[in-house]
Formats: sequence, structure tokens, C-alpha cells
Amino acid sequence: MGAMSECEGSTGPVERVTVVVGNPKVGSRTAAAGHAVAAAVAPAAAVSTVEVAELAAGLFSWGDPAVAAAKATVLDADLLVVATPVYKASYTGLLKSFLDQFGRDELRALATVPLMVGAAPLHSLAVEEQLRPVLVEIGASCPTRGVYVLESAIESGELESQLADWAGLWGPALRAVAGARTTVGAA
Repeated sequence: MGAMSECEGSTGPVERVTVVVGNPKVGSRTAAAGHAVAAAVAPAAAVSTVEVAELAAGLFSWGDPAVAAAKATVLDADLLVVATPVYKASYTGLLKSFLDQFGRDELRALATVPLMVGAAPLHSLAVEEQLRPVLVEIGASCPTRGVYVLESAIESGELESQLADWAGLWGPALRAVAGARTTVGAA
């Protein structure tokens, strides 16, 4: 818990966190893991959630108002957590459809944490090899290693400890990127 205390004392410029959840099921373990990452990095921040499953009907009709509002929520964040279950050794098509709504570099160096939830360690590199590249293409700044969470860690309560250690190491880098973006007025 010592690492968590360090993070709580230095929230920095992270006032708004958006968690994008690419799970087809609303209120999933993936969403819980995304919120846990947000709390570990910026416990005092206001957190918004974009459940991509709720946008499914509008993702393929450009200009959908709900999708536009979700994009605005993402673009208004100081920190973005993009959470998805591992699906066929990659992220979900649902998440891909939402991310396709963003143009190249549209996130404008937004501090971003790629997060994947899987059943086994076998797919732990998917977060780096599959999710990170598309986030970087649309302009995310990913200064940390991606987070891979086992479903069993969520169920057993080990997630908090995993994220406390991770945030103790990477939280300052995320807050520095968020602060640099705010300083140059990229928001």
C-alpha cells in the first residue's frame, strides 16, 4: 500500500480520467480493471466511462451523436485508460470500431494506459503488440508499459496490489505526460 500512498500525494494535473471499455458486456470485469487503473494513478480525479457496447448501434454510421459525445469525453480527458478483454489474441472488434472513429494523431499526446484483461498469461504481450500500436497511431502518448491483468487477479483481490506496484513505478510518468500536454494547451 506504500506505493498507493505516494500516488495519492501527487495527483498532479490529472483531474479528468476517461476509461474506455471495449468489452461487449456493460459493467464487466474489464470495466472494473479500467477503473482500478484510474484510481491507482489519479485517486482524486473525476472519472468518466465510455462503455463502447452502449455505442454499438452508432459505430458504423458516421456522425452518430452518441459516438461524437463519447469522442468528446475522450478528448476532454487528462488521462485515458483503454481497457479491453483479450479476444482471439488481440482486442475486441467493438473497441477497434470505436478507435477507428479517431483520425491520425487526434488524441494529441493524451497520456494513455493500454489495459488488457485475459484468462491466462499466454496473451500478456497482446497489450504491447496489438493495442498499443493503434493507440499511438491515433495520437496517444503511452509512457508506461501496458497493463495486463489476469481475470483471476480481479476475482481474488490481487488486482489492487498489482496496480499499486505498477502505479508506484509508472504513475509519475503518466502525470508528467498529462502535465506536459496541459502546459502546451493540447486539450
